[in-house]
Order: sequence, then C-alpha cells, then structure tokens
Amino acid sequence: MSRILEYSSLETAVKWSKLPSPPGFANQASSTSKTSSKKSSSGSKTKDSFDEIKEKRAWDFATSPAKQLPMQAFMLYMSGGGVQIFSMGIVFMLLMSPFKAVFAMNEAFAQFAPSSAKNPKATSTLILQKLLYVVCNLLTLGVGLWKCRSMGLLPTGSGDWLAFETRWPAPEISLY
Repeated sequence: MSRILEYSSLETAVKWSKLPSPPGFANQASSTSKTSSKKSSSGSKTKDSFDEIKEKRAWDFATSPAKQLPMQAFMLYMSGGGVQIFSMGIVFMLLMSPFKAVFAMNEAFAQFAPSSAKNPKATSTLILQKLLYVVCNLLTLGVGLWKCRSMGLLPTGSGDWLAFETRWPAPEISLY
C-alpha cells in the first residue's frame, strides 16, 4: 500500500497544525482581518518605510563605483606598465566606464525614486546620491588617468611639447 502525499490537505493535517509559523510569516486568514482594519493607518507607514529602503539602496548604488576601485587598481597593477594591447584595453575600459555611467545616471537612479516622485516631470530627486555617484566615477577616471601618466601616454613633461616651442634666432651670427 503506497501513501500519496496530498499537498492540498497539508494545512488540515493534524501533525502539521501543531508547528509554529516561521518567523515573519503571517497567516493569510488571520492577517486579512487584521490588515483590513489597519490598512488606512499602516498604508502610509509601509509607503514611508519602502521609500526609506529605496533611499538606502540609492546610497549603496551611489557608492558602488568607489567599492570597485580596489579591484580596478589591482587589474591595472597586473596589466603592467608597458604599452601593450592588454594594458591598453584595461585602461580604455577604465576611462570609458565613468563616462557611460554618468551619462546613464538618470536611468540608473530611476528605480530608486520615491513613490511620490514617480511622475517624470517631478523635480529631480536624490540629488546628494547622484552627486556622490559622479564623485565616485571621477575617482575612477582619476585612477585611469594616473595609469595613463605612469605608462607615459599623457604629455606631462616639457619634452612632450617641443613641437610647439618657438626658436629664437641664434646669437652667434657672423657678418663675414
């Protein structure tokens, strides 16, 4: 004789009814009667807490480029100081990613907008988070420019600008 487990009858089974509910679990039958009376008072509370969670996630997203800096610095170190295709590819990626990120900033932060500002014509929100995001991307750009300078790709010395210097007439001109 085989026993068949019916999932539809688990909630009415005697041995399962004695188990306590898991943490954070609310029984749907009892919670609907409680929530219908509290719906008007707790609706704004949950909306505010949801907006607070979105704001925290926006701060995390704003600092994400700075969290990637150690890994990018390690990649630059491992690529070497010479001008090879691998090191140039890594430097190019490091220099282009901040520009792409800043130009797509509004689309990236749209998911973190407060529920009251879902209107696209609403005033810009999350100004501090966006400003921090731009600063963190500028740090990434700075690391990339530092690597270009250490590889000798940026014209920082006086010898790099010799083509633009003017020559004075030689002082030892003889008349004879």
